[in-house]
Amino acid sequence: MTAPAHVTFQGFTAATKEGGTPLDHQFGLVWVTPFALMLFSIAVLPILVPRWWESNLNKGLVSAFFALPVVFYILMVDRSRLVETGTEYAAFMALLAALFIITGGIRLRGSLSGTPFANTVTLALGAIFANVVGTTGASMLLIRPILRANERRRHQVHIVIFFIFIVSNIGGLLTPLGDPPLFLGFLRGVPFGWTIRLLPHWLIMVASLLLIFYVWDRHRYEAERPISRRTASAELKDRERLSVEGAVNILFLAGVLAVAFVIGRFGAQIGLQSEYAHRGGQILGLGILACLSLLMTPRDTRAANGFTLAPIMEVAVIFAGIFTTMIPALALLETRGSELGLTHPWQFFWVTGLLSSVLDNAPTYLAFASMASGLMGTESAHLGQLLRAVTSDAHGEALLTAVSVGAVFMGANTYIGNGPNFMVKAIAEEAGVPMPSFFGYMKYAVGILLPLFVVVTFVFFRP
Repeated sequence: MTAPAHVTFQGFTAATKEGGTPLDHQFGLVWVTPFALMLFSIAVLPILVPRWWESNLNKGLVSAFFALPVVFYILMVDRSRLVETGTEYAAFMALLAALFIITGGIRLRGSLSGTPFANTVTLALGAIFANVVGTTGASMLLIRPILRANERRRHQVHIVIFFIFIVSNIGGLLTPLGDPPLFLGFLRGVPFGWTIRLLPHWLIMVASLLLIFYVWDRHRYEAERPISRRTASAELKDRERLSVEGAVNILFLAGVLAVAFVIGRFGAQIGLQSEYAHRGGQILGLGILACLSLLMTPRDTRAANGFTLAPIMEVAVIFAGIFTTMIPALALLETRGSELGLTHPWQFFWVTGLLSSVLDNAPTYLAFASMASGLMGTESAHLGQLLRAVTSDAHGEALLTAVSVGAVFMGANTYIGNGPNFMVKAIAEEAGVPMPSFFGYMKYAVGILLPLFVVVTFVFFRP
């Protein structure tokens, strides 16, 4: 029997056997069940058995329980798909782990006041930083300082939730370095500076969220017992001025960006010809930077940050199950996505966004950007062509804008919509903040974000 013919789709291989049925069609809807049950478990088990769920070993058992049937089935029909997903997961975790370890060695000493105004300014700065060091880098850099600044306050949950909304997701819209979907678009020919054109979308969301947050935080702050606020204010006067410990990690943080950019953009020129070589090079480079950070950062600095590996281990075991069980869902999206009948920008915005809420937003972005390319008659391998494509029914740049904004913005809808979300949740819980459950978080997203998304739809993607 001849070897399968492969068509690479950014980490998911659509394979066909000569004369046979496309492999993706071998995934029936029943194979989406493990993914749905995995999400259901993440939502329900922390409520039903909270003590049992605290163990990362138990989380790993749940992930394995739902992932193994998918693994065994894929091994029978296309091992290459499993290898592709495995290397993508390894690269994903290498980036998150490197940023987690490096930023865990940077400590801001001194006083962030924890007042509504100071918290709002911190979130605004985080939205800007996210475009330079990525949403993951900005989240890991700022979450501990803002938690320490507000540790004396009784109401902290809303601060972390708005942090996830703004810093971990929506803030990273303006550069390809901000969020993985935009970086993939850059690698496929979207000009580096094109995303700055999304500034109006960024401004309306970030400004609205900052305003809502300030009013909310002010109300919560005023509700604190006066004696507690006076105690906190007195303590602030005795705190030292702001300074940075572990500054060497800033260089390592720049190194992470350099590894991601250089290998992603110039991998072929430096001998990394295949996708596997690209990812292997990234994993190696990120691993070296993380090890250097561990070796060169004083232990006292990490101890003062409350740094442990527990949050990143929690992310690793949860996302191992998510990455595996979502393979059939993405395969069905690749082969049957055209049946959705999307033609207008608002449709691309909402469908891309809603699926990015529960699927990894990078392959979801590529799936719908490729669908837009097919609609406009351009090549999916060169997404930059969409910017010049115009038909009587659609404009390619409008479709690419809708896909980009939907993938980045709606990653904030759930804890698993974007990698930093779950990490921020885990770090906050480790610091003693009682974060809401999976569905509890979604209530905030539905009540706050969805109305703003409707505004964005009518302002920028008018039906």
